[in-house]
Formats: sequence, C-alpha cells, structure tokens
Amino acid sequence: MPDETQGKQTERYSREQLQKDLMRGLITEPLISEIRKEPDRDFDIIISLNETVPDAREQVMRQLGQITPPAKNLGSCGTHYVFVTLTGKQILKLAEDYRMWFGREGSGRVGPIYRVWKDEDVHPCLTTSAATIKAEAAQRSFQAMGEGICWAVLDSGIDRHAHFEKYGNLEKGSWSSDFTGEGDAFRDDFGHGTHVAGIIAGCWESKSQSKRAAQEAMTGLGEDNEVQADVQLSELNYIAGVAPKAKIVSMKVLNAVGSGRVSWVLRALDRIQEINDHGRRLALPNAAIHGINMSLGYDFNPRWFACGHSPICVEVDRLVRSGVVVVVAAGNSGFSGLSLTAEGANELGYRDASINDPGNAELAITVGSTHRERPHTYGVSYFSSRGPTGDGRLKPDLVAPGERIVSCAAGRFKKDLESKVKPRKKVDYLEQSGTSMAAPHVSGAIAAFLSVRREFIGQPEKVKRIFLENTIDLKRERTYQGHGLLDLMKVLQAV
Repeated sequence: MPDETQGKQTERYSREQLQKDLMRGLITEPLISEIRKEPDRDFDIIISLNETVPDAREQVMRQLGQITPPAKNLGSCGTHYVFVTLTGKQILKLAEDYRMWFGREGSGRVGPIYRVWKDEDVHPCLTTSAATIKAEAAQRSFQAMGEGICWAVLDSGIDRHAHFEKYGNLEKGSWSSDFTGEGDAFRDDFGHGTHVAGIIAGCWESKSQSKRAAQEAMTGLGEDNEVQADVQLSELNYIAGVAPKAKIVSMKVLNAVGSGRVSWVLRALDRIQEINDHGRRLALPNAAIHGINMSLGYDFNPRWFACGHSPICVEVDRLVRSGVVVVVAAGNSGFSGLSLTAEGANELGYRDASINDPGNAELAITVGSTHRERPHTYGVSYFSSRGPTGDGRLKPDLVAPGERIVSCAAGRFKKDLESKVKPRKKVDYLEQSGTSMAAPHVSGAIAAFLSVRREFIGQPEKVKRIFLENTIDLKRERTYQGHGLLDLMKVLQAV
C-alpha cells in the first residue's frame, strides 16, 4: 500500500512550491520585460499590497528601508499601495526577498506584496472610449497591443495619416485593394474609413511640449452626416487606437461620396479568402488577415431576401467558417420614421427589428452603440439599431462606445470642419457618432486579445463566444444591448 503520511508530506510540499512558483508573476508586464533589458535603470513602481496581511505596509516599508543603495521617492497611499523608485536589480531582489516570507513563523503561506506594477506616464487623452472598454488597462497589464494581428477595414479607404506612422500600421503590399474604381485604397475622399481605422489601431503623440499639438474638432455629425455648425477646437497631445500595433489592410468599397455596391463588398470578401487561401494560411505568421471590420450596410428588406440569407450575409458566414473574425455595425436605424399620421406627417419613434445587413449574418459579431464615457447612465444610443432580427434571432450581439468618438480626420469631413474654423486651422482629429464607431472598438479589442491569446487565431466562433460571455450588463433590454458592454480586461482574464 502507498505510504499515506508520505503522500501528505508530498502534497504539502507541492502546494508550497506552487505558491513560490506563482510568485514568478509578482512583477507584472511590461515591467519585467523592461527590467530584463535594462537591469541597472531606475524604475518608478507601484507595489500593490496584500490586504489580507494586517501589517503588509509596515513589512514592505521596513524592507525597502534596508535596501542599498537607498530607495528613492519612497511613499505610500493608504493601506493599499507603496510607491518607490528602484533599479531593475533592486526590484528583482525585492521579489526574491518576498519569497523568503513564505514559511516564516506566523506568516502562513502569504506575503505582504500582491503585485509590482510599473508607474506609467499618464497622457491627456480625449478618447475616453478606450478607457470605457478597458483597452488601456489591457495594454498595461497584458501588453495587448495587437502586435502580429492583421485586420481588414472594408470602408471608404484609409488616408496615410500621421496616426499610422509610429507603428507602421498600414499594410502597403498587394493585400490592400480598391474595389470602387477610384484607384487608390490609401486615399479616403469621404473620411469615414480613416476614422474607423484610427479607432482600431495606430497612435500619435506630441514629441515635445513645444511642438504644436494636433487640433481636435469638438463636434459631431447630424443625422444627415452633415457637420454641425458649432465647431470648437482643442489641443490633443496623445491618442491611440484600441490595438495600437495591429496591421491594417484597406479594402476600399465606398466611394468619395460614401456610397458603394454590395458587389464591391462581395469582391472584397472573396479577395480576403484568396489572401488566406480559404483559411489554410491563418496559422502562418504574417501570412493572413485575421479579422475584418464592416462599418457599413443597408436596411434589411424582407421582400429582397430571407433575413440573414442575403448574399452579403452568406459570404460573411462563409468567411467566419474559414477562420476570420467578422465585426459588423448594427446600423443607425434605431430611431427613425415609423409611419404617416392621419395629418400626413412623418411619425418618429424607436424601431424594433431594425438591424441592418450584414449585421443580420448569424456568425458576424454585430455591434450596437452606447455612450463613450457613461454607458451605465445613458444606456444604448438612441440611433443604434435594435433587434431581434427579422426571423427572430437575438441581435445585436453586444454594444461598444459609438457617441462622439475622437479619431483621425480625413476627406470630406476634415475639409468641412476646417472651412468652418475662423481663422482657418488644420484639423487632425474629429468626433463622429454611429454604430460605425462602435464596431471598430470591438475589432480593436479582438485584435488586442488575439495578439496575446494566439491559440484562438482561426477560431472566430470561440472568440465570439468568449467575448459575449464576458460583457458588462448595462441592465437594458436584451434586444437593445445584446449581451452587454464590451470589456476587454474581463475577456483576457477569463482565458
């Protein structure tokens, strides 16, 4: 018979050893990577204390007081955090000392430190929608930057905006294509595609305080997509997409006035199948398009096709089955004309079953809109298309910020704004609203997710399930909010 005593001893040792092994994760990314590269450099850090240890702060402060050479800028914040400047080697020594707390008399199997974080610079950032979906937190905690992931944007083209220069986001090879006949996938005369792409990826920041900051136009668009008259300018020192390092492929399917054909979209979807060799290249590095964003569509008319079975929906589902994530805007038909009154006036109201094609596609991730900062307060945007689908399926799938979203200025929208500024000034970023702006938040979030959870590349249906199971419930009607608000941190922590 096996020795039960020996078995218990082995179990006790293995658990304690497991605790010590877990402490290898004491120093969070990206701090640990930076320390390995430059161990002699000073780092400003935040030590998150273990709140289950009554004297955690005193223990840590005492330990830091004994460090040679002396720690710099030592301070604390209540009973939760200690702030200090240490060299990389000192931080590694602190982690080693932490392991020595295990097994000490009276300490049990816990120590006073929970995690060690880098004290990052805080930039003035007006794109608060990134914080709403916790993209900034995911970038700091998981290095979820979209690196190594390629996303196609089916839209009005993408300008070579400064926003895409830092990380070289625009794929300039043969993948980017124009299907409108205008000839250049990297010319956006309308301005919609560049704005959408800037939400997904890219980054811009002022190189010095003396350099003129980008001008952001604090305005929106009316229901007819005309620029509103009240234009206010403010300086912008930093702005980033949800997945700053993701590669972007421009598939131009809307022309200079924002109009396109379903056939152009179908050709673009077919082109993506060719690039991916119908899914066979998805496992190869830098050899495939992993996802697409479609902030476009048209009102579904049941006299044309059965719901979810139009050509564009069929091809979207086919593309998903080949391994590509497809994110689609739900549409802006949630509030519009319902019928004529007895007096012949147009009656306005909220419309159920107003999801646009290709948002009706079964396997697409269909995105509605909410407020950029206060989704719990304001709920689903008035214009956001409501479900269910015409054949009774639950859509949209989830919601993301889509109101007054700041991103790259280009084309007609940029020119219209600049013409309204007196004296005339250059406008680099502007606000737009719509589910067109909500969808790229989800695209960027999935690109960021795949960059650190690469085992899910080529498994879009699993990705969709994970994202929908880890949303935040806004306590709104299911056919309005879908499963809830996009939450990238919750998704990353769930797998």
